[in-house]
Amino acid sequence: MKALATAGALALALAAGLLTAASAETIKVGVTPGPHAQILEKVKAEAAKKGLDIKVIEFSDYVVPNAALAGGDLEANSFQHQPYLDNQIKDRGYKIVPVGLTVNFPIGVYSTKYKTFADIPAGASIGIPNDPTNGGRVLLLLADKGIIKLKDGIGVKASVVDVVDNPKKLKFVEIDAAQLPRSLPDLAAAGINTNYAKEAGLDPVKDPILREDPKGPYVNVIAVRAEDKDKPWVKTLVETYQSPETKAFILETFKGAVLPSW
Repeated sequence: MKALATAGALALALAAGLLTAASAETIKVGVTPGPHAQILEKVKAEAAKKGLDIKVIEFSDYVVPNAALAGGDLEANSFQHQPYLDNQIKDRGYKIVPVGLTVNFPIGVYSTKYKTFADIPAGASIGIPNDPTNGGRVLLLLADKGIIKLKDGIGVKASVVDVVDNPKKLKFVEIDAAQLPRSLPDLAAAGINTNYAKEAGLDPVKDPILREDPKGPYVNVIAVRAEDKDKPWVKTLVETYQSPETKAFILETFKGAVLPSW
């Protein structure tokens, strides 16, 4: 009888396991390589305990993840800050909405030739990302540090044409964000997003000669299609991302280069 009871209990346990596996919902979440992907792998492990199976899909640029989400190839993405998403929606008409805050990556200006920005000579070339929001982000950083002056009230929409005072006569070279680390030896300095800096072996805390303040409008978000925003899996995804376990992972893994923003 004891053997039968044990066998019965094992069968029930196996059946329950199969039922859980069968009922687990699967979603595909787009990320860029580096910290976004690493964090999502942690979220994936925690979400699996709640019956949500996350497939992490990596993209090498900032353009495709929103197109893939809007086109139905993804259920969500986690790679962009709010100004970038706003710009994509305006330019491309995507019906995509943010559903939760994630992290902030304070952007930095790096140089392989100069130890401080004050050392950079007049007329030098400064690389900035060629997408409107991240390029503007670097310009705002330079304006905040008093290196240039931007048109009043331009804010996160700043572009090179909005530079109204440039005492050093710096030349701004717009380059794809992912290529900036590779272009750094040919420039006096470059504003590089944290994920691409880390991929290139740069330390986003110690290496920048200028660094953005951690507070500001450039907090990253989880985005989904507007039609999906109230689905149960969205709540599970956001709650798992914003969990104490994920926060501890971010703080321990990135040591200040990436900051939780919820």
